Amino acid sequence: MFDIILRGGTVVTPHGVAVQDVVVKGELIEAITNPNAISSEKAKRCVDTAGKIVIPGGIDPHVHCKWHMPMPDGSSTYSGGPEVVSKAALYGGTTTLLDFAARTEDIPLKDVIKKRDEDWIDNCYCDYAYHLMLLGDIEPPVLKELEELIPNGYPTVKIFTTNITPSRAGRMVHFGDIWEVFKIITRTKGLGVIHAEDNDLVMHMYEKLIREGRVSFHNLAEVHSALSEDLSFRRVIRLAESENTPLYMMHVSAGTGVQAIREARAKGQPIYGETLHQYMLYNSNDYKRANGQIYHTYPSLKSTADQAELWNGTLDGSINSVATDEICCSLQLKTVGDRIDDTTGGNAGVEPRLSVMYHEMVTQRKYSLERFVDLCSTNAAKIMGMYPRKGAIAVGSDADIAVLDPTIKKTVRLEDLHEADYSPWEGHDITAWPVMTVLRGKIVVEDGNFFGDLSDGKYLDRTIKEDILSGPAL
Repeated sequence: MFDIILRGGTVVTPHGVAVQDVVVKGELIEAITNPNAISSEKAKRCVDTAGKIVIPGGIDPHVHCKWHMPMPDGSSTYSGGPEVVSKAALYGGTTTLLDFAARTEDIPLKDVIKKRDEDWIDNCYCDYAYHLMLLGDIEPPVLKELEELIPNGYPTVKIFTTNITPSRAGRMVHFGDIWEVFKIITRTKGLGVIHAEDNDLVMHMYEKLIREGRVSFHNLAEVHSALSEDLSFRRVIRLAESENTPLYMMHVSAGTGVQAIREARAKGQPIYGETLHQYMLYNSNDYKRANGQIYHTYPSLKSTADQAELWNGTLDGSINSVATDEICCSLQLKTVGDRIDDTTGGNAGVEPRLSVMYHEMVTQRKYSLERFVDLCSTNAAKIMGMYPRKGAIAVGSDADIAVLDPTIKKTVRLEDLHEADYSPWEGHDITAWPVMTVLRGKIVVEDGNFFGDLSDGKYLDRTIKEDILSGPAL
């Protein structure tokens, strides 16, 4: 007896798009067949998906749940936890989140992971994993731990090349330490996950604009500039080239970053680019809108020319995934800072991501359904070492499925969302919306009703495949 048959939907598989049935047994996809090839009596439930689009559950490879947030008055708070963000993710058709286990204290990485587990285990509705995050000086014992952790389920290592703001001293990792980490990443079959900005240039611009009295957040694009991205990307890429270290460049925001990735890939370097939907669809002019801080994350929004190059990157392989840099907080917290040096980064964006990108990619720009799925799910699964368990509607894959209804034409409305009291996407046109989300064979969202449990989410041990590590495979 099968558990679920999704009947007659337009199914996006690794082999193409066709009207098919998807058969689920337990947590896995058991079969993909021609419509009605298996009788309804052989399944506990059949769901009519005719006229709908059936895709693998979305994967957001860049979120920050229960994330430390410094406030302008010197206090601090935390962003919304996985219990909030994962629920919103499932409502939006996203079934897997990748967050960070950040070494903010002088403790072993294994203890960092244990503390992060306390935030997530039995507190998350969807599946999840962590990137290890290194901050500041990297001591020899940490390097030794990396040797053990990378090949044993934690293959991605996050590094900052900047402190981002003057108040966050100690975040940046110096290039000598990055070099040593890159050697270990290469030896142990890991992936460098990089926030790359030129710290000297960024801090110079903070000092310059503060000296000139131009401290409004409207000037953030001058601080976190396209030139800074250009300089830092090329320095990181060259260092990685010397050690043959695979790279994943997070939240690419500028055309200069796209071009640096493009050139490295042309030389055969294993490098992949991630952008955010806010960089693709908002630019520095949007800072001038009411509550313009809601569109900001770090690095800053850039120009319309930068946006065009990001879109070009999704077509030529320089940009492989679209993430959110998710930070869930209230409108009051998002807008409490209004200076170049205290504006809150991140966005509440995980829930509408799939629908927003479907509209922009498939409806507006006529991308194929396969390319849309690659950018919002499959590529992240492949790069991060989860494929084909995740990111595919295929026999033997986890039954993580989003069913989109392309007859739903509307705009994003705050009252339809389940996360924060604001959304940077409110009012954005939508031409498809998830009406069902399945997580490992369990229907967790159906027609706006939620059936998930906080114990549903499972941690994903990951191993990155050799083709991803040895060259630009996507």
